[in-house]
Amino acid sequence: MTTATTGVEGHRMTSHDLDTGGEVWDPLGTLHQALWICGGQWAGKSTVARILAARYGITAYHYDYHDARAHNDRRLARRIGLGEPAADPDLDEVWVNTTPEAMAARTLADFPVRFEWTLDDLRALVSGRPIIAEGWGLRPELVAPIIDSPRRMIVMVPTPEFREHQVRVLPRAAALDHSVSDPARAQANRLARDRLIAEEAVRTARGLGIRVLEVDGSRDAMAIADDVAEHFSPYLVR
Repeated sequence: MTTATTGVEGHRMTSHDLDTGGEVWDPLGTLHQALWICGGQWAGKSTVARILAARYGITAYHYDYHDARAHNDRRLARRIGLGEPAADPDLDEVWVNTTPEAMAARTLADFPVRFEWTLDDLRALVSGRPIIAEGWGLRPELVAPIIDSPRRMIVMVPTPEFREHQVRVLPRAAALDHSVSDPARAQANRLARDRLIAEEAVRTARGLGIRVLEVDGSRDAMAIADDVAEHFSPYLVR
Protein backbone atom coordinates (compact mmCIF):
# COMPACT_ATOMS: atom_id res chain seq x y z
CA MET A 1 0.00 0.00 0.00
CA THR A 2 1.21 3.51 -0.78
CA THR A 3 1.29 5.87 2.18
CA ALA A 4 0.94 9.63 1.86
CA THR A 5 2.01 12.61 3.92
CA THR A 6 2.13 16.34 3.38
CA GLY A 7 5.55 17.37 2.17
CA VAL A 8 7.39 20.66 1.67
CA GLU A 9 5.16 23.58 0.67
CA GLY A 10 2.09 21.35 0.82
CA HIS A 11 3.26 18.89 -1.86
CA ARG A 12 1.54 15.58 -1.19
CA MET A 13 4.25 12.98 -0.86
CA THR A 14 3.87 9.24 -1.25
CA SER A 15 6.27 6.41 -0.58
CA HIS A 16 7.40 6.89 -4.22
CA ASP A 17 9.09 10.14 -3.10
CA LEU A 18 11.41 8.41 -0.67
CA ASP A 19 14.96 7.66 -1.73
CA THR A 20 14.65 4.02 -0.67
CA GLY A 21 13.90 0.80 -2.41
CA GLY A 22 14.61 2.29 -5.83
CA GLU A 23 11.94 4.95 -5.41
CA VAL A 24 12.52 8.58 -6.23
CA TRP A 25 12.75 11.39 -3.71
CA ASP A 26 10.86 14.43 -5.01
CA PRO A 27 10.48 16.91 -2.12
CA LEU A 28 9.05 19.78 -4.19
CA GLY A 29 7.17 17.77 -6.78
CA THR A 30 9.41 19.02 -9.58
CA LEU A 31 10.26 15.60 -10.99
CA HIS A 32 6.72 14.30 -11.16
CA GLN A 33 5.55 17.44 -12.98
CA ALA A 34 8.39 17.45 -15.52
CA LEU A 35 8.10 16.71 -19.23
CA TRP A 36 10.81 14.54 -20.79
CA ILE A 37 12.34 14.32 -24.28
CA CYS A 38 14.71 11.41 -24.83
CA GLY A 39 16.03 9.75 -27.95
CA GLY A 40 18.91 9.54 -30.37
CA GLN A 41 21.67 12.01 -31.03
CA TRP A 42 21.01 14.66 -33.70
CA ALA A 43 17.22 14.32 -33.66
CA GLY A 44 16.64 17.96 -32.69
CA LYS A 45 15.72 17.40 -29.03
CA SER A 46 17.48 20.52 -27.76
CA THR A 47 16.05 22.70 -30.50
CA VAL A 48 12.51 21.51 -29.83
CA ALA A 49 12.92 22.01 -26.08
CA ARG A 50 14.10 25.59 -26.63
CA ILE A 51 11.18 26.32 -28.95
CA LEU A 52 8.68 25.02 -26.40
CA ALA A 53 10.40 26.90 -23.58
CA ALA A 54 10.05 30.18 -25.47
CA ARG A 55 6.53 29.44 -26.65
CA TYR A 56 5.08 28.38 -23.31
CA GLY A 57 7.28 30.21 -20.84
CA ILE A 58 8.67 27.04 -19.31
CA THR A 59 12.20 26.12 -18.25
CA ALA A 60 14.25 23.81 -20.47
CA TYR A 61 16.91 21.58 -18.91
CA HIS A 62 19.62 20.46 -21.36
CA TYR A 63 21.13 17.17 -20.21
CA ASP A 64 24.13 17.26 -22.56
CA TYR A 65 25.28 20.65 -21.28
CA HIS A 66 25.28 19.55 -17.65
CA ASP A 67 26.65 16.08 -18.41
CA ALA A 68 29.65 17.51 -20.25
CA ARG A 69 30.37 20.28 -17.75
CA ALA A 70 28.70 20.53 -14.35
CA HIS A 71 28.74 16.77 -13.75
CA ASN A 72 32.48 16.38 -14.29
CA ASP A 73 33.26 16.99 -10.62
CA ARG A 74 30.70 14.35 -9.62
CA ARG A 75 32.18 11.93 -12.14
CA LEU A 76 35.67 12.47 -10.72
CA ALA A 77 34.49 12.14 -7.12
CA ARG A 78 32.70 8.90 -7.96
CA ARG A 79 35.81 7.40 -9.55
CA ILE A 80 37.88 8.28 -6.49
CA GLY A 81 35.19 6.91 -4.18
CA LEU A 82 35.24 3.62 -6.07
CA GLY A 83 39.03 3.44 -5.85
CA GLU A 84 39.45 3.99 -9.58
CA PRO A 85 42.15 6.21 -11.16
CA ALA A 86 41.25 9.88 -11.00
CA ALA A 87 42.52 10.56 -14.52
CA ASP A 88 40.21 10.19 -17.50
CA PRO A 89 40.55 6.92 -19.42
CA ASP A 90 42.92 6.80 -22.38
CA LEU A 91 41.08 8.30 -25.34
CA ASP A 92 42.24 5.61 -27.76
CA GLU A 93 40.88 2.94 -25.44
CA VAL A 94 37.56 4.76 -25.26
CA TRP A 95 37.11 5.59 -28.95
CA VAL A 96 39.51 3.55 -31.13
CA ASN A 97 40.57 0.25 -29.56
CA THR A 98 37.04 -0.96 -28.91
CA THR A 99 33.82 -1.88 -30.69
CA PRO A 100 30.55 0.06 -31.02
CA GLU A 101 28.79 -2.73 -29.13
CA ALA A 102 31.16 -2.42 -26.18
CA MET A 103 30.87 1.36 -26.26
CA ALA A 104 27.06 1.18 -26.28
CA ALA A 105 27.01 -1.32 -23.43
CA ARG A 106 29.32 0.85 -21.34
CA THR A 107 27.27 3.98 -22.01
CA LEU A 108 23.98 2.28 -21.20
CA ALA A 109 25.46 0.94 -17.97
CA ASP A 110 26.59 4.46 -17.01
CA PHE A 111 23.24 6.15 -17.72
CA PRO A 112 21.56 5.26 -14.37
CA VAL A 113 24.34 6.98 -12.39
CA ARG A 114 24.29 10.00 -14.65
CA PHE A 115 20.51 10.10 -14.37
CA GLU A 116 20.76 10.42 -10.59
CA TRP A 117 22.88 13.54 -11.07
CA THR A 118 20.25 14.92 -13.41
CA LEU A 119 17.53 14.28 -10.84
CA ASP A 120 19.55 16.25 -8.30
CA ASP A 121 19.75 19.15 -10.75
CA LEU A 122 16.01 19.04 -11.38
CA ARG A 123 15.13 18.81 -7.68
CA ALA A 124 16.79 22.21 -7.24
CA LEU A 125 14.44 23.80 -9.79
CA VAL A 126 10.98 25.00 -8.85
CA SER A 127 8.53 26.39 -11.37
CA GLY A 128 4.84 27.14 -11.58
CA ARG A 129 4.88 25.28 -14.89
CA PRO A 130 6.39 21.93 -15.85
CA ILE A 131 10.11 21.85 -16.55
CA ILE A 132 11.01 20.22 -19.86
CA ALA A 133 14.11 18.04 -19.62
CA GLU A 134 15.78 16.80 -22.78
CA GLY A 135 18.74 14.58 -23.52
CA TRP A 136 19.80 11.16 -24.73
CA GLY A 137 20.58 10.02 -21.19
CA LEU A 138 17.00 10.50 -20.00
CA ARG A 139 16.20 6.90 -20.81
CA PRO A 140 12.62 5.61 -20.95
CA GLU A 141 13.28 2.90 -18.37
CA LEU A 142 14.68 5.49 -15.96
CA VAL A 143 11.94 8.07 -16.46
CA ALA A 144 8.98 5.67 -16.55
CA PRO A 145 8.90 5.06 -12.76
CA ILE A 146 8.62 8.82 -12.17
CA ILE A 147 5.88 9.85 -14.58
CA ASP A 148 2.15 9.42 -14.00
CA SER A 149 1.35 9.11 -17.72
CA PRO A 150 3.21 8.18 -20.94
CA ARG A 151 2.11 11.60 -22.24
CA ARG A 152 4.82 13.17 -20.07
CA MET A 153 7.56 11.66 -22.24
CA ILE A 154 8.41 11.40 -25.91
CA VAL A 155 11.35 9.73 -27.63
CA MET A 156 12.78 11.51 -30.70
CA VAL A 157 15.06 9.59 -33.04
CA PRO A 158 16.50 10.48 -36.44
CA THR A 159 15.90 8.18 -39.37
CA PRO A 160 19.12 6.71 -40.82
CA GLU A 161 18.93 9.16 -43.73
CA PHE A 162 18.46 12.17 -41.46
CA ARG A 163 21.30 11.02 -39.21
CA GLU A 164 23.58 10.93 -42.25
CA HIS A 165 22.40 14.43 -43.18
CA GLN A 166 23.16 15.74 -39.69
CA VAL A 167 26.64 14.23 -39.81
CA ARG A 168 27.28 16.10 -43.06
CA VAL A 169 25.99 19.51 -41.93
CA LEU A 170 26.60 19.71 -38.17
CA PRO A 171 30.25 20.33 -37.23
CA ARG A 172 29.83 18.71 -33.81
CA ALA A 173 28.40 15.59 -35.45
CA ALA A 174 30.86 15.41 -38.33
CA ALA A 175 33.99 14.79 -36.27
CA LEU A 176 34.98 13.60 -32.83
CA ASP A 177 36.11 16.45 -30.60
CA HIS A 178 39.04 14.49 -29.15
CA SER A 179 42.62 13.88 -30.23
CA VAL A 180 43.00 10.18 -31.04
CA SER A 181 45.35 8.07 -33.13
CA ASP A 182 42.71 7.09 -35.70
CA PRO A 183 40.02 9.82 -36.01
CA ALA A 184 38.17 8.05 -38.83
CA ARG A 185 37.77 4.83 -36.86
CA ALA A 186 36.83 6.74 -33.71
CA GLN A 187 34.13 8.63 -35.60
CA ALA A 188 32.79 5.43 -37.16
CA ASN A 189 32.68 3.78 -33.73
CA ARG A 190 30.93 6.80 -32.28
CA LEU A 191 28.23 6.89 -34.96
CA ALA A 192 27.60 3.16 -34.68
CA ARG A 193 27.41 3.44 -30.90
CA ASP A 194 24.89 6.28 -31.14
CA ARG A 195 22.75 4.24 -33.54
CA LEU A 196 22.72 1.26 -31.16
CA ILE A 197 21.79 3.45 -28.21
CA ALA A 198 18.98 5.12 -30.17
CA GLU A 199 17.64 1.71 -31.22
CA GLU A 200 17.64 0.60 -27.60
CA ALA A 201 15.67 3.72 -26.61
CA VAL A 202 13.07 2.96 -29.28
CA ARG A 203 12.69 -0.67 -28.20
CA THR A 204 12.37 0.26 -24.55
CA ALA A 205 9.95 3.13 -25.20
CA ARG A 206 7.62 1.00 -27.29
CA GLY A 207 7.67 -1.69 -24.64
CA LEU A 208 6.61 0.89 -22.06
CA GLY A 209 3.93 2.48 -24.25
CA ILE A 210 5.88 5.72 -24.68
CA ARG A 211 5.54 7.53 -28.00
CA VAL A 212 8.41 7.42 -30.49
CA LEU A 213 8.71 10.29 -32.97
CA GLU A 214 10.94 9.60 -35.97
CA VAL A 215 12.51 12.73 -37.47
CA ASP A 216 13.29 12.42 -41.17
CA GLY A 217 14.18 16.03 -42.01
CA SER A 218 11.15 16.58 -44.23
CA ARG A 219 9.71 19.16 -41.79
CA ASP A 220 11.37 22.06 -40.01
CA ALA A 221 11.98 22.36 -36.29
CA MET A 222 8.85 24.44 -35.70
CA ALA A 223 6.66 21.71 -37.21
CA ILE A 224 8.33 19.04 -35.08
CA ALA A 225 7.87 21.26 -32.03
CA ASP A 226 4.16 21.49 -32.89
CA ASP A 227 3.96 17.68 -32.78
CA VAL A 228 5.74 17.51 -29.45
CA ALA A 229 3.56 20.31 -28.05
CA GLU A 230 0.44 18.41 -29.06
CA HIS A 231 1.78 15.32 -27.29
CA PHE A 232 2.43 17.38 -24.13
CA SER A 233 -0.77 19.43 -24.50
CA PRO A 234 -2.44 18.23 -21.26
CA TYR A 235 0.40 19.92 -19.35
CA LEU A 236 1.13 23.05 -21.44
CA VAL A 237 -0.69 26.34 -21.01
CA ARG A 238 0.20 29.46 -22.92
